[in-house]
Amino acid sequence: MNQLSETAQLSVSNETNSGSDSDQPDNEHWDLVIRPKRHLLDINFKELWDYRDLLFMFVKRDIVTVYKQTVLGPIWFFVQPIMTTLVYVIIFGNIAKISTDEIPKVLFYMSGIVMWNYFADSFGKTSTTFTSNASIFGKVYFPRLIVPLSVVTSGLIKFLIQFTLFLAVFAFYLITTDLIQPNWWILITPYLILLMAGLGLGFGIIFSSLTTKYRDLTFVIQFGVQLAMYATPIIYPMSLLSERAQAVLWWNPIAHLIETIKYGFLGTGQASVAGLAYTTAFTLVVLISGTIIFNRTEQTFMDTV
Repeated sequence: MNQLSETAQLSVSNETNSGSDSDQPDNEHWDLVIRPKRHLLDINFKELWDYRDLLFMFVKRDIVTVYKQTVLGPIWFFVQPIMTTLVYVIIFGNIAKISTDEIPKVLFYMSGIVMWNYFADSFGKTSTTFTSNASIFGKVYFPRLIVPLSVVTSGLIKFLIQFTLFLAVFAFYLITTDLIQPNWWILITPYLILLMAGLGLGFGIIFSSLTTKYRDLTFVIQFGVQLAMYATPIIYPMSLLSERAQAVLWWNPIAHLIETIKYGFLGTGQASVAGLAYTTAFTLVVLISGTIIFNRTEQTFMDTV
């Protein structure tokens, strides 16, 4: 009898559940629909805009928390380029006697250091997007591109602060000496900064996808960035190199950005439309390739991290 009663109750329960399911409307409205990526170049810009508050929160975190418990606080934004410039002046300028094309050493080195630091920071921090944020990515959904975009944005704020320091030094030498001759190339500085951000973001998201499987690349990146700096005309002018070395260095896209900055502000260096066109095309290729690899890795990275 007990078995028969339990069977009857189970039958009634099934009928009730089936009836309740049939009462549900066919078309339901959801506030958020999460779908798998279908195209490797699929970027939902509307979704990125909807999560702009999260982007601003990450930017605030990157800026505030780094120097929150330090004595000098945001002053470290100025200390870093100043100390690096002084070291370069002593080692490369006074000891190694490397020419700066009669440009004041402080101004020559700082113009390259500020630009290079922005690229190096953007590249280095975005290259660990998946490994550094695996715990967050595994718990809550949001567009993964928010994280590398926040790194580039917070780095841009830091860059603008340091670039203000460079402008102050530039104004001092412009008023007190006649050694520098700025020209109209200075007007495309925002475009050069945009290209630098694009290169840092593109290379960063490419290597962030690779480091999910090959952790050794993290150490390669640190060494490679330092090595790449010496393949960029930061501590030496292009005029100091042979024609063959200049031809090889021409294929370094960052070299054109550094040289154009120096030529626009200081009047020394090599700036060319062809070089900037090459850098622009190179940046677009890196960004497109990075987006494809990033979107592909995003779907499966939790299995390997």
